[in-house]
Amino acid sequence: MKLRTILLSGLAGSLTAGLLFCTGINAASVPPGSDGKAGIADPARWPVVSAPRLADAATEAKITAMLSRMSVEEKVGQMIQADLPSIRPSDLRDYPLGSVLAGGDSAPFNAPDRSGVGPWVETARALRAVALEQRPGHEPIPLIFGIDAVHGNSNVVGATLFPHNIGLGAANDPDLIRRIGAATAVETAAAGIDWAFAPTLAVPQDDRWGRTYEGYSEDPDLVRRYAGAMVEGLQGAFSASGSDSAVQKGRVAASAKHFLGDGGTRNGIDQGDTAVGEDTLIRIHAAGYKPAIEVGAMTVMVSFSSWQGVKMHGNGTLLTGVLKDRWGFDGFVISDWNGHAQVPGCTEDDCVAAIMAGIDMLMVPYDWKALFKTMVAQVKEGTIPMARLDDAVRRILRVKFRLGLFETARPLEGQAALLGSEDHRALAREAAAKSLVLLKNQGNILPLKGNARVLVAGSGADDIGRQSGGWSLSWQGTGNKNSDFPNAQSIFAGLKQTLTAQGGEAILSVDGSAKDKVDAAIVVFGETPYAEGQGDIPTLEYQPGDKADLALLKNLRARGIPVVSVFLSGRPLWVNPEINASDAFVAAFLPGSEGGAVADILIGDKDGKPRRDFQGRLSFSWPDNAAQYNLNQGQPGYAPLFPLGYGLDYAGRSKPVAALARPLSELSGVSPASANTDTWFVRGRNPAPWAFALRQGAVQVPVGNDGSTVTVGEALSLRPVDAGGLQGAGRALSWTGKGDAALTVTGGPLLDLDRLSLGNALLIDYRVDRAPEGIVRVAMGRGAALDLTPTLRLAPAGQWRSVKLRLSCFKQAGADLKKVDTPFTLATGAPAGLSIATVRIVSDVSDAICPAAIPQP
Repeated sequence: MKLRTILLSGLAGSLTAGLLFCTGINAASVPPGSDGKAGIADPARWPVVSAPRLADAATEAKITAMLSRMSVEEKVGQMIQADLPSIRPSDLRDYPLGSVLAGGDSAPFNAPDRSGVGPWVETARALRAVALEQRPGHEPIPLIFGIDAVHGNSNVVGATLFPHNIGLGAANDPDLIRRIGAATAVETAAAGIDWAFAPTLAVPQDDRWGRTYEGYSEDPDLVRRYAGAMVEGLQGAFSASGSDSAVQKGRVAASAKHFLGDGGTRNGIDQGDTAVGEDTLIRIHAAGYKPAIEVGAMTVMVSFSSWQGVKMHGNGTLLTGVLKDRWGFDGFVISDWNGHAQVPGCTEDDCVAAIMAGIDMLMVPYDWKALFKTMVAQVKEGTIPMARLDDAVRRILRVKFRLGLFETARPLEGQAALLGSEDHRALAREAAAKSLVLLKNQGNILPLKGNARVLVAGSGADDIGRQSGGWSLSWQGTGNKNSDFPNAQSIFAGLKQTLTAQGGEAILSVDGSAKDKVDAAIVVFGETPYAEGQGDIPTLEYQPGDKADLALLKNLRARGIPVVSVFLSGRPLWVNPEINASDAFVAAFLPGSEGGAVADILIGDKDGKPRRDFQGRLSFSWPDNAAQYNLNQGQPGYAPLFPLGYGLDYAGRSKPVAALARPLSELSGVSPASANTDTWFVRGRNPAPWAFALRQGAVQVPVGNDGSTVTVGEALSLRPVDAGGLQGAGRALSWTGKGDAALTVTGGPLLDLDRLSLGNALLIDYRVDRAPEGIVRVAMGRGAALDLTPTLRLAPAGQWRSVKLRLSCFKQAGADLKKVDTPFTLATGAPAGLSIATVRIVSDVSDAICPAAIPQP
């Protein structure tokens, strides 16, 4: 194999010898400059970047002296980052790590999952104290503590949660972005944390991707204009001295991510392959990195994804050849969560290839002790050259000096009042208002009069977690209550406050059943929270197979109530039926903790005159059908329903698209088989393409959606039953004990549920009608099942309840979730009576269980 040689910049002294790295491909067959074939970049094709120096000569001299005193173990430790649940302060005496992070579901020491400033500061101080101990053979070096502060310091209770990036993109306001960055930095530093894993500079090209909302826009120019602004907000304006970038000034290190091409993966699959040419990689996906680096971004995080089949964590032509050598970036490169283990030939505790490709710090949440020992041995045997080790550590120390981490003063640390401060909440409210995009306003129904009586409905109306989305107190943004957000306001609460102040009234009725006479209804609905690959979807259809929100809108319209829809989503979705059923339709995206911003725009004064106008314009094109996955301005065949930059306002500066002159087409353009992969029974029916069947041995009896009674042999019968106040919304199952029999879900395509196994659960709404006299099994696909018997025996008879079973538990039991033909089986051979009302996958696993595994007969 021919290996290309990349010169490593920033080494102490005048090192000019090249260090080899392995890309895992045959570079000889792909000459440089061949448009990125086989993942080989040609640095000469990339634009020149004027990267500032993060350290002056005096600081570099300090670092050189420090390196001379450090042992191999201390140097290796600087290159490793552990997650909080896997480390205690005392570990640092044997493993002198350079960094810790708090992952999306990680809590501070000795504290609950959802904690305020105090426990976070105590955790930071406990770790810092050991790292800085004066003891023989130890060079005191502060840790750098990182967190996913992606829309505010969103892991900490009480923090201000700003709109997610997709909404900020709609605001089209770089100065707003800079101010949000500054506020986020202050609230992060106040919690004792030094480093925000932001901004995300992805340019999403396929809206099925679960991280679309982390991107500002499909338009690389908007991402380019925002990138530098957010870095400056987090770190402060660059100065040679670095004094404005210190934590003492309320600044934190930024991390431009995910380098490179994370938003361009084929089919929008998270951590997939971005199969584009090098020119496209430069023009679209690298657009934000040049300005981010030019204003002094201290760190860059690597993408899980591949480029032309080569994992970014092992792509030295990009990490070293472009980022460090061509662009002169002299901060440090951090891997993503065990991302190095995806490089061919690597594991979580051994990956020379990633280090030699240019990664300076490895994020190894759990297996970091083994990695530490492996790396120490590899340095001592010469597998990892000392020059590469010193280069990585020098870069890390540069950032620590620039951040002021070697200074003991932390004037903002522990100041809880800085989180959710009045100024920051006002900024978040401004941002949320600017992010709202008006897509339809038939008959100029908006704004509503300030003294109107308004019915507020929809599952998102009074749910702060729902309006905040993923990365909000938990990784997936699920399991939250309004009380978990003390410095926040739900959309309903904001509407109630605004209307009451003007003599109006807001009446909350989530299901819309309230019979009060009202002037209009505001219905808040949309996607439930998700993050990363858990949010990948097969099509852009909203609620495929389960049009519950559409039914609510139609019901209100049928009662003669004007309907204003407020749609919460992390991406554009096909909602033509919902738009048709609405008089006005607002894309609110994920507005964050200040739900009152919705009232600022939707509610006018007593005369119905606007108090604030819409400013938001779409930063992503909106689809006309559910199959328009790659819908980006400038691409061939570009035909959106609402184009990039579209948005109405009260002033009439823009006009509705012509399509709104008549009802929109309600043909999705996708088959039910491709759209519905996670909803198998709701409200008395199996959404297409799925169907129930009763099975006993080789005999299988289909069950239709007509509500008929069905039996299989003498073992099992099924009949309709009322549930949740709805006639025929459930199915009652009666096992006689005369042989093993099962209820199954069949009829759909072969499913790959493996990617959902982390962070998702199988939800079953059930009622015990007759306590089971034997084991009741629930299974997904082939292989072992889970024992549901203990749960059922504890349930009071005759009461509807819910149970969530973690998908990972099915996998652990031996189920092959990559090839699932029967996504649900409920079986027993004993007498039992159960009714079920819902069978579907949900992303909220906060109260999910993991029953014992049992073999399938």
